[in-house]
Parts: sequence; C-alpha cells; structure tokens
Amino acid sequence: MSSKFVIGVDVGGTTVKMGYFDLEGNVIDKWEIPTRTEDNGANIIPDIAGSILVKMKQEGIDMKEVAGVGIGVPGPVTDDGTVLVAVNLGWGKCNPNKELGDLLGVPVKTANDANVAALGEMWRGGGQGYKDMVAVTLGTGVGGGVIINGQVIAGSNGAGGEIGHIHLDDEETEACGCKGHGCLEQYASATGIVRIGKKKLADSSKDSILRKDGDLTAKDIWDAVKEDDELAKEIAEIYGQYLGKGLAAVASVVNPEVFVIGGGVSKAGKVVIDYMKPYFDKYVFPGAKNAKFLLATLGNDAGIYGAAKLVLG
Repeated sequence: MSSKFVIGVDVGGTTVKMGYFDLEGNVIDKWEIPTRTEDNGANIIPDIAGSILVKMKQEGIDMKEVAGVGIGVPGPVTDDGTVLVAVNLGWGKCNPNKELGDLLGVPVKTANDANVAALGEMWRGGGQGYKDMVAVTLGTGVGGGVIINGQVIAGSNGAGGEIGHIHLDDEETEACGCKGHGCLEQYASATGIVRIGKKKLADSSKDSILRKDGDLTAKDIWDAVKEDDELAKEIAEIYGQYLGKGLAAVASVVNPEVFVIGGGVSKAGKVVIDYMKPYFDKYVFPGAKNAKFLLATLGNDAGIYGAAKLVLG
C-alpha cells in the first residue's frame, strides 16, 4: 500500500496541535488535545498515539498509507531524535522517534519546535521561495529558527537558533528566564516591550493614552503607536533598537535572504519592522544588509506544517 499522507504534531505546554496532510503539503484536517504534563509528561506520547489512531480510523485511513509523523517539541533535540530536556512538558531525556514510532508503526522524526515552525513558514508560509531564512518568533519569549540552503541549523545538541538569548545589555540587573542578564528576549518579547513601557511611563511625565487602569499589554503599546501617541512611539523606538541590534548580529553570522517575523507581537503588523529596520541597517555587517523582512503567515499552524515537512524532507 503506497503512502498518501503525512502527519504533523506540535507539542506545546498547554495543547498538542496535530494535522494530517497530503504529500504536496495541503492540510486535510487539524485537531488538538490537551497536553497532560503530570507525572513528568508520561502521558503525552501515548495520548498523541491514541489520538492519531482514533483520527485515522474515523477518516478510514490505514496507517500503512501514512508516510510518517513529524513532531516539534519545546527543547533541544539531537540528530537521532533524542530530546535532551523539555522543561515545559516535564520531560527529561527521551526519544519520541522510538517511543511514538513503536506505538504507531510508522517512521517518526522529532525536532525543536521553533526550528519546526521555521521550516513550516519556509515551506508553506511567509518564507516560501527562499532557501536561506531566519524565522523570528516574538511571543512571551523570543524564539528563532535558522535555515540555510533549505536545511535547519540545529547545532551540535539541538540548541541552535536560540536568538532570544543573544546578550545585548551589560547593565541589565533583572534575570532572563535562562538565568542570564541582558538577553534579547528581555526586550523584544511581548513581556519585554511591556517592561520597557512600564519603565518609560514611570520615568516620564508625558501624557499618554497608555496611562490607564488595568494591565499594560504589548497590543496596547502598538495600538497607541498607531494612534501617534508620543510616549508609545518612544517605547517602540527603544524596542526597535534592541530588536534591530539583535537581528543584525544574527544576519552578520548567517547572512539570510529573509527574516520572517511571527509570534503574538507580529500581529501589530509592519509597524514592528518599521521601528526595527533603521537599527538593523545601522548595526549589520554591510555584506548582510540586503536581508528582507516579511511577516509570518501560518500563525499557530506553522508547527504542524513544519513537522509534516520533517517527514517529507
């Protein structure tokens, strides 16, 4: 029986997103299940296997028609599919290639979730048509995926592409989630721009629509920028300087054709790129200055697309 389908799985700390595709990369259906992280995530792989088997049975698809399953996980992954640690899942060292493969009877390929999302955007999203690309995820943290000549650069133990932890500020006193200080993630994430905003509001006496009751959000700041709020524009300027400097460092090392910007912050649109680009141009090595900047288009589906692409190669 020849293969007709491939399955992509994106394992998050709250939900596991899944989709099955034809071999051309068209999604046929997608669904999700809760991520059960109790007992050190012991239920996650069996839950994924069970859900896939139920779905394929409902669709009348024999597992022999499935070319394989790709899976993206939040942690470093070695070439043989060994996950070294996935703190958000409660996992220590494990190998989903073997564990899930044994349960399903099909080949399984595992990779880091940010790298997988990058692969998805290059294959069917904002990075289509490019072979040298850096995907930047501006969300609660800052994630990255580096693709050179169509291949994900994962590094010696799967920790490649951790652009959120490029060091930018020697004077930073607060610790990043990685325990370091002054990382790009502390400024260019959604939480980072809010932190910049709160400091600016405290240090300035300017009137601003950001001075309101309730929690300040990244969306509030970008909405205020679009309303021509002076203080919000000053916050965006600081944000743009950090992001531009960080991405200039990345470009000077890997010289991508394009940066594809995704994550929650990117929902503000091109305005994020407009504030970042002058600082990128200021700091980047001249030979890498021609990089384009585009917005991601797959949203939360980037992971399942990229995971499916892992199998198709």
